[in-house]
Amino acid sequence: MKSVAVLSLLCAAALAQAPKFRAYNYDESKVGAYSLPDPLQLASGKHVTSAKIWKTQRRPELLKLIEAQMFGKTPAGPWHVTYSSPVVENAALGGKAIRKQLTMSIEGHADGPQIHLLLYLPANAKKPVPVVLGLNFSGNHTVSLDPGIEMHEVWVRNKKQLPAPESRGTQAEQWQVEKILAAGMGLATIYYSEIEPDYVGGMKEGVRSLFFRAGQTEPPPDEWGAIAAWAWGLSRALDYMEKDKQIDARHVAVFGHSRLGKTAVWAGAHDTRFAAVISNNSGEGGAAISKRDYGETIEHLNVAFPHWFCGNYKQYTNHPENLPFDAHELLALIAPRPLYVASAEEDRGSDPRGEFLGALHAGPVYELMGKKGLGTDQMPGLHQPIQHDVAYHVRAGKHDVTAYDWEQYLAFLKQHFSK
Repeated sequence: MKSVAVLSLLCAAALAQAPKFRAYNYDESKVGAYSLPDPLQLASGKHVTSAKIWKTQRRPELLKLIEAQMFGKTPAGPWHVTYSSPVVENAALGGKAIRKQLTMSIEGHADGPQIHLLLYLPANAKKPVPVVLGLNFSGNHTVSLDPGIEMHEVWVRNKKQLPAPESRGTQAEQWQVEKILAAGMGLATIYYSEIEPDYVGGMKEGVRSLFFRAGQTEPPPDEWGAIAAWAWGLSRALDYMEKDKQIDARHVAVFGHSRLGKTAVWAGAHDTRFAAVISNNSGEGGAAISKRDYGETIEHLNVAFPHWFCGNYKQYTNHPENLPFDAHELLALIAPRPLYVASAEEDRGSDPRGEFLGALHAGPVYELMGKKGLGTDQMPGLHQPIQHDVAYHVRAGKHDVTAYDWEQYLAFLKQHFSK
């Protein structure tokens, strides 16, 4: 009985310390009225009437606004990143792939983060190949059962430990490596917590702390949060790929799921070298409209994950109506490059309709630039993808990445990368 009482007290203490936020709304009738800012209206009030004005005036001011109020400014380069010589296996996955593994580190910080990049390229390719680049949640060894993938320490309960052998390949369904290779493309991935561990205080172990000024322990309210740090890591991986002669670096798509879907969107918005962006179930802070009171909210992000965004974002915790932009404008920063937003029917927390609306309302910017948006304001049914320059689908199932998702993404990328 004593042990039960102690356990009850521990559970009560844990609940008392758990982040508190308002329950999600899952009733469409309770969403309420809201208005969205016009992505084609300059801060001066003038309307954007040409692609040139978008590129030279509206896009820069919108990027600066979203950066300062949401993701935070990334310190200016140049970046002194070193890349180890790749360890190469020319007959990986039964001869289907060339596997490369290398380490990225910050010059002058030998004891800083060691970021491991895993690459799979189609074997026997006659020319440089396009690549899908994305961060993974649990370690590079989880994306495939391939025994040749090096196993590095992963973060567990805010501490590093060597993963158990049985964790190899546990996320293979989410990555579909062989489908990607069969489509004539490569896959590149990094364990996201090697860039910065995903918990409050994780920046002490991540790249952000390396750029603190003397005496600084926290970034100012307009400087980068963890999502911007993860996006920074994606750009540094692209730096490497621009030097790899087996990769067509002009055709690297950035992909992400959930919080890493938010990261992929910001990476693509911030770094125009990414040729396409794929946002899978990214929800609030990604593709979903924030001013819709449905599913996850700004409040939830800032209470449960205060390290993801910059300090300035906290002012919108209970006031999404004051947010001076919304997800459609974040997505519009990717124009005119191909953009794919995807949802899952049971993933109500990510607000599938809100994700659809984010993609829909980015359309006017794409159309101004001679591209095609979704072309309809009617959300499609299950497994009825729309694939123009802006693409969208909603599939059956939960918050996940599936073979169906990858089949759509690869068809979309092949269509655009072959042009």
